[in-house]
Order: sequence, then structure tokens, then C-alpha cells
Amino acid sequence: MIKKIATLVVLGLLVSCESNEEIVAKSGDVRSALSSGSKSDKELKDELKEYTEKENLRISELEAKSTTLKFDKLTHDYGDVLPDSDNTTVFTVTNTGDKPLILEDVSASCGCTMPEKPEDPILPGESDVIKVVFHPKPGQVNEITKSITVTANTMKKVHLLEIRAFVKK
Repeated sequence: MIKKIATLVVLGLLVSCESNEEIVAKSGDVRSALSSGSKSDKELKDELKEYTEKENLRISELEAKSTTLKFDKLTHDYGDVLPDSDNTTVFTVTNTGDKPLILEDVSASCGCTMPEKPEDPILPGESDVIKVVFHPKPGQVNEITKSITVTANTMKKVHLLEIRAFVKK
């Protein structure tokens, strides 16, 4: 997908660079000329080909190192909770690929949410848990939504989990 978008963008630039026509604003006050600099169409096409080959190689290398994952849930609602209390849940993550799953980082959007990630790689077909403790501070009341960012060796590097709670007074 990324490869196709990058190729289309570069092709669009090539097409727009083929014209050295002057562009005149309707008011006639502003003028601009598009140009490919000193490069010919052939040089630009060769540059595009080289870029595309390098990008294809980069994507292939990334795919070779990547795996896939699945969470048992993407959100957790603690329901009603009290300020200054520990509220715990787990998100089960399963390695659905054929290479070990490495959770590189698991972080929360605020200090009141403390996630713990597995330290060891998760083997293909195996599961482990991300433990999340939500500890609302005094004065932190009403509906609360926090996010947990999981970075892993998957093609989509970043995955988002969410917790919700209603903190009573």
C-alpha cells in the first residue's frame, strides 16, 4: 500500500514536471513556473525507478522481520471506580504470525495509567498479557478515557488500546 502511494506521488510529480509552461494566477499578479530543474524526463524516470527498487527492497526486508498479532479486546471499561484506587485489567495479545512477536514498547497517555508488557518474545501461536492498572488521582472525577500505545514488530508498528472508567466523587 505504501509502495503504491509513494509511486503515485512520484509519478504525479513527474507528470507535473514535464511541463515548463508558466502558470498565471487569474488576477495576473502572481506568476510561477514549474520545472524539473536541470533533469531530463529520462533522468527523472531513472531516478523514480531507482527509488521504487529501493523502496521495494525496504518493504521486503520489513516484511521478513514482521509478524502479526491479535488482541482479545481493544477497549476495557472499568465501570464505576473510586479516586485513589487501583483498577486492574489485562489485554491478551496473541502472535498470529510465523515469527516471534516482540512488544517493543507499551506506554500510556497519562501517569495514572500504568501498563506492563511481557519482556520475552511471544512465539507464533502463543499468547501473553499486557497488564494495565488505572489509578485515578484525587480530583480526577467523571468519565475518563485513556489510551495505551503498543509498538511491535508488525507491519503496522503502532496499535492502540483504550480504557474507560467513571470516577465517582
